[in-house]
Amino acid sequence: MAQRTRSSAPAAAGEVNPKAPCPCGSGRRYKHCHGSGYAPPVRRPFEGLTGEADWVALRELVPAATATLRTTDGRDATLASVLPGGTPALVRANGQILLGLQLATSSDDISRDLGTALAAALEAPAGAPVDPGPIGAAGSAGPRLQELLDPSAPFEVTVHEDFGFWLEGATVDPAAQAGLAHANEMVMPTVRLEGLEAAYWCRPGDERAHVRWVRPEPEEPLLDALARLSAAEQLTLGEGTRYAGAFRAHGLVVPVWDVPADVPGAEWAGPSAGLQSRLEAALAVTDPLTADQRRARAGLLSRQVTLR
Repeated sequence: MAQRTRSSAPAAAGEVNPKAPCPCGSGRRYKHCHGSGYAPPVRRPFEGLTGEADWVALRELVPAATATLRTTDGRDATLASVLPGGTPALVRANGQILLGLQLATSSDDISRDLGTALAAALEAPAGAPVDPGPIGAAGSAGPRLQELLDPSAPFEVTVHEDFGFWLEGATVDPAAQAGLAHANEMVMPTVRLEGLEAAYWCRPGDERAHVRWVRPEPEEPLLDALARLSAAEQLTLGEGTRYAGAFRAHGLVVPVWDVPADVPGAEWAGPSAGLQSRLEAALAVTDPLTADQRRARAGLLSRQVTLR
């Protein structure tokens, strides 16, 4: 179990109902968050990083993807959705640094876990194992990602059909080939929708597909905007689609739409761009919600869950 330190609550004891939502906005009850007397997990570990919504997507939604990173001292690295065996980082023989986003264990601050691994990789010789020390569990001792990465550098995501990028430039033995083949069997077809931030089509089976879209907006105004569209019957991606619900992940809301499985993933970029325009217009409205919109909002909340 992760070691946690005591922390001051945002409100004095007795001022907040223990069963009420915590004033910090975590979505947890007060008694399980700041009211517990222990420091809660960092709600938005990727806040302040370029492409925060895509960091969340690669951590929670996308099986095989890479993205470009640059450190504050100008060194390039590659972020991978996951590395073999959940390895936190590795340095190839040519000096290329890979940082694994999906870890086997995590502490209450994922950014510090990843920053600890990246700092160790930056110091490791080419081709040598990376030893970042304890990651997750009792807590990571290194810097946070926000201390290491250049916020002005682009964060460009590439979605891969399989995990072939694991073995690029490496001598491959039969055991490695077998491990790669096994991992590839679990890759779900996924497409990043062109021209949109953190919007991904995926097909978990032959009969169903989804568009999952990590939104950067704060939760409350986003829910109001989604409710306005829902009440106006504009919260779809077209014929044969429906809004399925949403989940929270690392402080951001991820709406999900069910879409026909026989339509290629890339073709949902256009309908999603249209929805983006409608959503931006709804976000700009500041009038109080109507009775129909409030009912729609309640319905949206009933289909929303928290992952992390």
